[in-house]
Amino acid sequence: MPKIVRVGVTFPPELLKEFDEITEKMGYESRSKAVQDAVRLFVSEKKWLKEEEKASQTGILLMVYDHEVRGLDRDLTETQHHHSDLISSTMHIHLGERDCLEAIAVKGTASEIRHLSNELTTKRGVKILKAMIVSV
Repeated sequence: MPKIVRVGVTFPPELLKEFDEITEKMGYESRSKAVQDAVRLFVSEKKWLKEEEKASQTGILLMVYDHEVRGLDRDLTETQHHHSDLISSTMHIHLGERDCLEAIAVKGTASEIRHLSNELTTKRGVKILKAMIVSV
């Protein structure tokens, strides 16, 4: 069995309260196991950031944005056209009067996908961008 390393972590009280409520609802027997699973998921989701720059990656960029922000629709379209060699497909979903969700299927190198992700994330009006990338 691998050696266990004990670490100390500080949390804002409200975040820890929410974490404990969720882990209790999920049936975790210990906070440590829940934290381990949360860190494992974080590492799994972010591992592509440290992958070999030239390694082939594929996945989805999931973006929520406010379509009422002036010029954002145009900027997003231009960015996606500029990176059309990476983008396999997009799906656009209206979430409400202002918010839209866009799922962008991508395939390319880690550095290319990271560049596209960063370019989209920094646009004014983009609320969140989550990358779900896997190595192929």
